Amino acid sequence: MDKYIFITGATSGFGEACAEIYAANNWSLILTGRREDKLHSISDSLKNKYNIDVISLVFDVRNEQEVIKACKSIPENVKTKVEILINNAGLAVGIGSVENGITDDWERMIDTNIKGLLYVSKNVIPWLKSKRSGHIVNIASIAGKEVYPGGNVYCATKHAVDALSKGMRMDLVDYSIKVTNIAPGAAETEFSLVRFKGDETTAKSIYDGYSPLVANDVAETIYFVTSRPKHVTINDLTIMPTAQASATIFNKKQG
Repeated sequence: MDKYIFITGATSGFGEACAEIYAANNWSLILTGRREDKLHSISDSLKNKYNIDVISLVFDVRNEQEVIKACKSIPENVKTKVEILINNAGLAVGIGSVENGITDDWERMIDTNIKGLLYVSKNVIPWLKSKRSGHIVNIASIAGKEVYPGGNVYCATKHAVDALSKGMRMDLVDYSIKVTNIAPGAAETEFSLVRFKGDETTAKSIYDGYSPLVANDVAETIYFVTSRPKHVTINDLTIMPTAQASATIFNKKQG
């Protein structure tokens, strides 16, 4: 029987890397994203490469009605085969003090990182509860464990993800549904490019002097977590580059 994984934010970074590793291990995919052309390109490539079923859903997790419509469009016989939900869609926008904050940046982060995760989870959880099994992976951050200068609202949203993971675990334990919180440290994806609003020079400078995580490092970790035996749950996992000791402490050696 086909087994499906539902991945949000699948057009780049951790989401795209997860799609690749699960497809390579014979999972069928439900991939979501806002960038239609890229989403369909990734979906077609994986479908042809691994001979699996791939369902592409173009929507913005910030829009509850779009989430509901997309989830309703999935055939009932597929919903019953969804085993894993990876709530990956998220972003940081801007950096600075609260008094100098841009409210549009705040709303993008809050609406994506918190409300988007909730909208998708609310629609997918009933599919898992109906068969009393499954696994939800929420992508948080080291910013959900610590707060660093200039990261106030982003850190707040990732602290919320950490708390929601704990709350969802309590909600779902009686249904044998696992919930894992994954908290990556510095990872070189589109994250910094988005945070610095397309400023490639500043975005690249974040990783100067050390080797950050790459998307596949996190994807491999997620795959390991979700492949544990039925009686084993890894509740919370922090993954960092070796050169990073905390949100702000790095071993950077130039040259």
